[in-house]
Amino acid sequence: MRILVVEDEVKTADYLHKGLSESGYSVDVAHDGLAGQQRISDEHFDLIILDVMLPDMNGWQLLQFIRSRWQTPVLFLTARDAVEYRVKGLELGADDYLVKPFSYVELLARVRTLLRRGPPRETQLFSVGDLSLDLVQHRAMRQGQRIHLTNKEFALLHLLISRENEVLSRTFIASQIWNMNFESDTNVVDVAIRRLRAKVDDPWSHRLIHTVRGMGYMLGLVP
Repeated sequence: MRILVVEDEVKTADYLHKGLSESGYSVDVAHDGLAGQQRISDEHFDLIILDVMLPDMNGWQLLQFIRSRWQTPVLFLTARDAVEYRVKGLELGADDYLVKPFSYVELLARVRTLLRRGPPRETQLFSVGDLSLDLVQHRAMRQGQRIHLTNKEFALLHLLISRENEVLSRTFIASQIWNMNFESDTNVVDVAIRRLRAKVDDPWSHRLIHTVRGMGYMLGLVP
């Protein structure tokens, strides 16, 4: 699942990016309101973590922009702790409000709660052939057997299975899973795919992850 953090404090943004990425989420960061607005307009996110005091466009304004078009869950994360601010945030359409300084454990619990109850969410259960992926239970199964994946492997499998039979380039995969944008050094993707195959495909006779020469990778019943 993709989370956008709109936070101008670089240290806080880096902390959130690292923590949430290690928890299995694909995390993007915008450091001002206008950059956040652009990302939200151009891309899909499952959750937005939003500061109030932002350069160019403050959090209140950005939330109003979001609510004029989408129902994406929004969690305010701000130093503004007065009741009047919390009420304002919730009345403008925020789904939750957490005051800085915050406990990462509490933040993560709130993120998980919002993603569970989110609005027209993406499918939570994927299946291709005998492979299934349950996003809520964070579980991959094949022929009834549990496949133990790292967070990155789980995110990679989620990306592939959610785009069944679609060829994904290495650059696209790198940008979605590692937030990396490059054209030449895509070896990290090949290594990750090899490790994922060792768990998802190698133990079984029928392969689901396919290499499309010169293009990238796809997951499906038919290569």
